[in-house]
Amino acid sequence: MKKRNIRRFAAVTLAAGLSVGALAMFAGCTSSEPEVTITYEFDGTEYEVEYVLSRSDAPKTVQHFIELADAGYYDGTCIHDYTSTALYGGGYYMNEQNELTEKDYFAVVRELEKAGNEFTQSVFFNNNGTKVPLYTVYGEFSDNGVQNEGNRVNTHSKGALVMYYTDKLASAKNVEVTVERNDGGDNNDGASEQEIPYSTNSATSLFYTYLNTSATSLDRQYAVFGKTKDYDGQLQPLLDAIAASSSADDENTEEDESVFTEDVEMRLDTLDHMGTVDVFADIYNEFESVRKGGKVETFHVPKEPILVKSVKVTKY
Repeated sequence: MKKRNIRRFAAVTLAAGLSVGALAMFAGCTSSEPEVTITYEFDGTEYEVEYVLSRSDAPKTVQHFIELADAGYYDGTCIHDYTSTALYGGGYYMNEQNELTEKDYFAVVRELEKAGNEFTQSVFFNNNGTKVPLYTVYGEFSDNGVQNEGNRVNTHSKGALVMYYTDKLASAKNVEVTVERNDGGDNNDGASEQEIPYSTNSATSLFYTYLNTSATSLDRQYAVFGKTKDYDGQLQPLLDAIAASSSADDENTEEDESVFTEDVEMRLDTLDHMGTVDVFADIYNEFESVRKGGKVETFHVPKEPILVKSVKVTKY
């Protein structure tokens, strides 16, 4: 198998100077179906893939994703996990030593906020009656008590865009947070706020594009908030290029994701949560077990990087 030299791609750091002009546009005019264009780069070629988002399915998730995109958060990240069923991205980049590195979400968004970006909050830590924002997003799916699954516009079909969160330790599932709901939620008597587990309301920036057509129970566990606008015309060429690259690596091996990727073990949640920031240590000490414990997950990392050059909102 040929060894490919992974292209060096520097991390997008705290980005304090990013423009916030697009936020004014967002505030002034919104639609039920915003659109974004994700520009992927693979093997020197760019692929622009348009996605249509759905506020009826997941209004808080859509708002969260758009605000991160407007702030430039996703620019310069990579697809950190590639399988035959999904492209996972939004939280990692390749550093100058060609190593997969987790982006410090909480530190970055706080710096972006200081620079003038606005992030709408939907999840809070209740600190003796004071709601402290967590910068995560409310889980808009049925396992979190959201009962709109039967009327969803988008489900896990080919090309679905899904907000992802890492599986948490058992101890984290006992930590409750305050969420601002779209509805009353399960057994909540129509109240706009509810105390429910952090584990299902801990999504930050991770997302994936679903590539499969098989039935799945994932709709109950993750928020589907959009779909590719033209899967065959825009995303399939990228997948074809990946397949061609895999075949070129080893002519005697049938197309297989294991030819294209290498397994890399990553310890999750090392930056979770703001207990990593000294000033918040006392307030967020309930999250220390999550951060210090961590889980190890094996990512199927592309040997030739699939970069996320940019995520641009084209319709608000």
